[in-house]
Amino acid sequence: MTLHLNEIDNAKLEQLQGKVINDVAGSLGLLMAYIGDKLDLYSALLEISPATSQQLADNTGMDERYLREWLSANAAAGYINYDAASRRFSMTPEQAVIFAAEGHPACMQGFFQAVMSVYIDEPKFSEVFRSGAGLPWREHSPCLFCGTERFFRPMYAMNLIDHWLPALDGVREKLEAGARVADVGCGHGSSTILMAKAFPNSTFHGFDFHAPSIEHARERARAAGVASNTIFEVVTAKEYPGKHYDLVTIFDALHDMGDPVGAAAHVASTLAADGSFMLVEPFAGDALEDNLHPLGQIYYSFSTMVCVPASKSQEVGLSLGAQAGQKRLTEILNAAGFNQIRRAAATPTNLVLEAKL
Repeated sequence: MTLHLNEIDNAKLEQLQGKVINDVAGSLGLLMAYIGDKLDLYSALLEISPATSQQLADNTGMDERYLREWLSANAAAGYINYDAASRRFSMTPEQAVIFAAEGHPACMQGFFQAVMSVYIDEPKFSEVFRSGAGLPWREHSPCLFCGTERFFRPMYAMNLIDHWLPALDGVREKLEAGARVADVGCGHGSSTILMAKAFPNSTFHGFDFHAPSIEHARERARAAGVASNTIFEVVTAKEYPGKHYDLVTIFDALHDMGDPVGAAAHVASTLAADGSFMLVEPFAGDALEDNLHPLGQIYYSFSTMVCVPASKSQEVGLSLGAQAGQKRLTEILNAAGFNQIRRAAATPTNLVLEAKL
């Protein structure tokens, strides 16, 4: 296609320019938010708000000139407020939740941290575009591991115990009585630990192939007081041990696996006859055109830089992607031997499927 300048619709060009400017502003705002989280500036501002840049400098021991510019950028973004009369900066309760409320489902700092990780790793992504090779999970910036856990943990805390598990057929009753559970691809163990705390009569096995994540999960379990009913092991999704599990879960990880059919088939082989497989995946429509919106853009972008390279680095390398959708996921589960599949629950960001043999 040859570009003909006389064919340009100036109104459409200006509209697209405006969108790009907003996107650039957002990307820089994300960087400011990441720095504020790393240096604990939002919490410090909230503690003494309203405050001048000098007062924030006195409170934190940091350089006033840098803080003044950082505060100004945040005010321009609408992340904090500025009163011209007093020259003081402040935060509303809503701003505090987004930028300073660690553990709240609406806090975005873990998300920002994960986004920063892919910027750090950009040279690696450019190289795999050329080579077609994969990029193993372990070769990403550590910011990705921490940011992913920080982002997902509050979502799971809000939904897993009170909404998702009760939506499964008879599972909550089994967990209360005492069940065997495998949490596959458990990462830092957030989902495993939430279930272990809620159901002390059950035993929870957390499996992940990333050794540093498993070590972190063990530390988290000890700190949460659930070391007695949790077991964490470094092992792949196709090789984890045990049989007759009442429940097997995979949270936001099947699409990262090289062989999701093989992993799901192994789940089927380890389930009890009446056991349930709960698969949690990013929410998506079944066709690309269903996902052409900001959340879809975010998921496709992370999939480009994290999910597809992770899958391509493993055996088979199916590269399912983070926007597979229920129809494609059902095909995967059918191929693995599951005959009963239904959507048990959904949120704006997650699909929850229950699969049985």
